[in-house]
Amino acid sequence: MYSAIVFLPLLGALVAGGFGAQLGARNSEIITTLLLGAAAVLSWVAFIGIGFGHTPMSVPVIANWINVGSLKIDWALRIDTLTCVMLVVVTTVSSLVHLYSIGYMHEDPSRQRFFSYLSLFTFAMLMLVTANNLVQMFFGWEGVGLASYLLIGFWYEKPSANAAAIKAFVVNRVGDFGFALGIFLLFALTGSVSLDTIFAAAPGIATKTIHVFGMDVNAMTMVCLLLFMGAMGKSAQIFLHTWLPDAMEGPTPVSALIHAATMVTAGVFMVARLSPLFDQSPVALSFVIVIGGLTAFFAATVGLVQNDIKRVIAYSTCSQLGYMFVAMGAGGYSLGIFHLFTHAFFKALLFLGAGSVIHAMHHEQDMRNMGGLRKDIPFTFWMMTIGTLALTGFPFTAGYYSKDAIIEAAYASHRDGAVFAWLMVVLAAGMTSFYSWRLVFMTFFGTRGANAVAGHGHGDDHAAHGDDHADEHGAHHAPHESPMVMLVPLAILALGALVAGFVFKNAFIGEGFGEFWKSAIYLAPSNHLLKDMETVPGFISLLPTLMMLGGFAVAWLMYIRYPGSAARMAQSNRLLYNFLLNKWYFDELYDFLFVRPAFWLGRLFWKGGDVTIIDGLGIDNLAARIGDVSGQVVRLQSGYVYHYAFAMLIGVAAFISWYLVGGVH
Repeated sequence: MYSAIVFLPLLGALVAGGFGAQLGARNSEIITTLLLGAAAVLSWVAFIGIGFGHTPMSVPVIANWINVGSLKIDWALRIDTLTCVMLVVVTTVSSLVHLYSIGYMHEDPSRQRFFSYLSLFTFAMLMLVTANNLVQMFFGWEGVGLASYLLIGFWYEKPSANAAAIKAFVVNRVGDFGFALGIFLLFALTGSVSLDTIFAAAPGIATKTIHVFGMDVNAMTMVCLLLFMGAMGKSAQIFLHTWLPDAMEGPTPVSALIHAATMVTAGVFMVARLSPLFDQSPVALSFVIVIGGLTAFFAATVGLVQNDIKRVIAYSTCSQLGYMFVAMGAGGYSLGIFHLFTHAFFKALLFLGAGSVIHAMHHEQDMRNMGGLRKDIPFTFWMMTIGTLALTGFPFTAGYYSKDAIIEAAYASHRDGAVFAWLMVVLAAGMTSFYSWRLVFMTFFGTRGANAVAGHGHGDDHAAHGDDHADEHGAHHAPHESPMVMLVPLAILALGALVAGFVFKNAFIGEGFGEFWKSAIYLAPSNHLLKDMETVPGFISLLPTLMMLGGFAVAWLMYIRYPGSAARMAQSNRLLYNFLLNKWYFDELYDFLFVRPAFWLGRLFWKGGDVTIIDGLGIDNLAARIGDVSGQVVRLQSGYVYHYAFAMLIGVAAFISWYLVGGVH
């Protein structure tokens, strides 16, 4: 069953990619969607059996993979509760995205390729979460990077899509370099890349030191920091986050898959999987919690002023990933996975809902050109409202249980940096509510086009590019509700956004914690975070709800009660507004530090090396002349034996003559 879950998406990718032209677009869509649906059903069966039953953990060995010296790697599947949680998240969201894409991509002539890439993306993520060793995990890790490159740049006719795909690939290579170094260091310390062997050796590694750059540093701290560098890239944490907003250049279903179930969740999963290592390094966990808190705050501030509907949700993802890492840094690994689990439902719902809005607006993505859509697309309006309620932490929705628990954990934690992280996530909670309701009000309330004034000013350099194949005459058509094949996934995800937190709270972080997780997540004996959370003051528990209500109230005042006040505030605080609109100028800073020097170095080798030296000294002409001589010599090869025999005789005669003359002297 477990092998089928993993390899059914690969089968779909191969069928649609290899035989799509013969099968046709419709058959390719149906086959890949059915295979993903089957994998999702099997994943839920596995989830219920492992998490709530008494099925023992098993590690089926598929094949021997690498056997070189002391390095022995089997291709195996690690099946435990953490694996099954991720299987459910990945296959459920992916199957719904496949179904949704049948309607969303129905006009695209290359949709066989699109569905092949979607299934390949899912397979790579499944390989990552079922890995029983770090090399196999790295295989899936790089696989999701490749698939994201293909999907972000799916509409390769658009220069902006190509640039976004390259940016995602390059930025992730930075993080992946750290991840690879972490794997190398673990192999040097333990002689193995098997998770069980590494976990058993973790206490010993925690007492070792290694000599790096003239300093003696704790081996476990160095290992965890290198591994977390990989997580920062994949999960778009601050400093390595710049690829994520640009990934919106891909089709909207791709955004839902990347942000809800694959790619960005890989880093969170990796830290949870390697909790036996991270729990041995307080320094590394302090770094994790600070980075998570800073990311949550940073992304929330940028989301306040974005006008592209997809970019607002993208920065929301970046912020929520920060919450997950705050939980990990505090030692609440199950809290982070719980938020990953609930976040998958409401974030996929928001992205697919945004796709329905874009579909209704004929590929318009700028919220300033929207307004009043709740009457034209009422079902989409209510689905996005449910997603917004869950994201902002409205009581008893999914986000209320998982996000509020992380804020409480940050307050209860005694980790260095926890106070800073708590302050960041509390402020982010208020801003999340503001920009989420701002999106709803600008999109579904008011009048069409009025948001160009009520929105955040003019001169937005990041206005929507729009999905490809846009209808040039779309402005003349009335908005319309999406087809049923796009609405059914929204309804299923909305159900999860409403009840997933309430249904699974006890299993993930409550009374059923031990029975549910078994040994899938490691907690050191000194880790009492879950108990400490029970003694948090009542006001601290209530604070996230108050921030949520405050953010809603401010958004309502600015966009409903006093329309136009937001634009006036932006004009009066132009410096701050531009700072946030330009995303803290990270792109400009990296362009100055890395991109321009790289271009300068390239021009130096081109102009100075190739043009000046090679061309100037005539080296290329010399090579050409040598080539001409070689061409003449080749003509001597006639193929006749007597020609070769005659040449040999001349050679022998010349050799004898030289020998005799030399002998005389």
